[in-house]
Amino acid sequence: MTRTKKTGMTARGGRAAVIGALGLASVALAAAPAFAKGSVEITAPRTAQVGKTITVTAHGGDDSAGYLHQLCLEENGFGEGWHQETCSAAVRGDAKVTAKGTSARRGDLRFRAVLYGLTSKHDQKPVRLHASDVVTVHVR
Repeated sequence: MTRTKKTGMTARGGRAAVIGALGLASVALAAAPAFAKGSVEITAPRTAQVGKTITVTAHGGDDSAGYLHQLCLEENGFGEGWHQETCSAAVRGDAKVTAKGTSARRGDLRFRAVLYGLTSKHDQKPVRLHASDVVTVHVR
C-alpha cells in the first residue's frame, strides 16, 4: 500500500476561506461612509520690509454636500495670538480671500487659512473643515 497526501480537501477549504474573506472585505468597504475631500492653500511672501504692503492670498474648498464655504485668514504675530484678519463671503464651491496690510515693526508674522462649512449664509455656528499650513513672513 502506498500512502497518499490529503491535500485535496485542505486546499479547497483554504480557497473557500480566502474567497469568503475577500467577499466580506468588499461588502465592508462598500458600506463604509465616503469621506469628503478638500484642501486649503495659502501664499505669502517670505520677507517684507517695514511699512511696505504685505499681500496674503488663500483659496480652498471641500466637496462635502450641503455646506456653504467661508474662508478666513488668521494672523499671529507680536504676542497677540491668533485672530481673524478677514473672511470671504459664504459661497458654494471654492472660496478665495486676499488680505493686504503693512507692518509697523520688525519681527515674524504667521498666517494660516481656515475653511469653515456653513448651513446658511447667517449660520451662527460654522464647522471648521480644513486649515492650511502656517506660513511665516519675516518683516525686516
